[in-house]
Amino acid sequence: MQEIPLSVLFGALVVLFLLSAFFSGSETALMALNRYRMRHRAQTGHRGAADAAHLLEQPDRLIGLILLGNNFVNILIAQIATIIGWRLFGDTGVAIATGILTLTLLIFAETAPKTLAALHSERVAYPAARIYRILMRVLWPVVWLINLLANNFLRLFGVPVDARQRSALNADELRSVVSEAGSLIPPNHRRMLLNLLDLERATVEDIMIPRNEIVVLDLTEPWNEVLDQLLHGSFTRLPVVEGELDRVLGFLHLRDVLPLIERDEFGPEALRQVVTAPCFIPEGTPLNRQLINFQQQRRRIGLVVDEYGDIQGLITLEDLLEDIVGEFTTDSPTMSDDILFQEDGAAMVDGGIHLRELNRLLALDLPLDGPRTLSGLIVEHLESIPEAPVSVRINGVVMDIVQIKNNTIRTVRIPPEHHSPTTPED
Repeated sequence: MQEIPLSVLFGALVVLFLLSAFFSGSETALMALNRYRMRHRAQTGHRGAADAAHLLEQPDRLIGLILLGNNFVNILIAQIATIIGWRLFGDTGVAIATGILTLTLLIFAETAPKTLAALHSERVAYPAARIYRILMRVLWPVVWLINLLANNFLRLFGVPVDARQRSALNADELRSVVSEAGSLIPPNHRRMLLNLLDLERATVEDIMIPRNEIVVLDLTEPWNEVLDQLLHGSFTRLPVVEGELDRVLGFLHLRDVLPLIERDEFGPEALRQVVTAPCFIPEGTPLNRQLINFQQQRRRIGLVVDEYGDIQGLITLEDLLEDIVGEFTTDSPTMSDDILFQEDGAAMVDGGIHLRELNRLLALDLPLDGPRTLSGLIVEHLESIPEAPVSVRINGVVMDIVQIKNNTIRTVRIPPEHHSPTTPED
């Protein structure tokens, strides 16, 4: 070392600093990569992403390779710096070199390259991955030995090292990713994706039309009234009953009735011939399961029944799709007929509205683990049927009970400061 010129030693020191910065920065960049973006780019043929994905399948080997190179380089830096300090200032120079070396390594070989790599992980990681693939082949025996010793040491303390790290997202994590996507996903699309993820949490009771609101075609009614209901009604599909809802015959589609009227064959017996068998849906069926059932059975409407077979409500494919994409209306794509706004911005809400729909339309956070409707939630909270007018606060939302009829809360007023109506541009 005495014969080596100082200029050569300083040059070697600069090169070793660059190598140390490379090892430190590339380690941070590879660990900071977005795994899903990396896999997507690897599938589209990006060579660097493919190399990075291959290396990260066994992170213990990658870390062993990086630390092997980084520690080897840092040890050489320390030795060369010590020699330079001793040759320039003697024994005092060794102490000076140690202090300067500590500061320069921390700034130029650790902090600066790692910060740069964290900010631009893909630009650093992909080129580095190609270099590491080559180094892994060359230094494989050494890396294997290092990992063998390290893993056995960890096993002594009961640390499992054989299980691969699973990077698959669960539903809640995926929901967080979608929510934080920001400008990468348009707001309307982001809302649809979140609603789609929420299907597994909701059941048919959350969106069904309650039993007392189901419109039926009763064959025991006068025939002229039946015909008038078919011609002037607002529904294309109707449950057909005999006297009461529990005596349901099936469903009738208006398109099957019009040919009978045109051929002058319209009558009770002819009508029964075009009625399709009813579809019964057990209560508690998740919405995502029911969506698949509708698809497999080629159905668009069904009756929700409880464990005793009693009809509790009605659900349609349109109701299910609206829960994902919003209301299918031309006047107000996000508002429901159950919500009317006053001039001061207060929302007048029908007590029978489903809580999931109310939360979505007014950006509320009312609990969903109990009653399905707003009326039921208020009654459960108060533990009695209130007398209007009265106010109640649930989860920070103040609600004024305006109208009660037949022991049921009919209308609730929510002040403007307690809700934020969604709009199509949200």
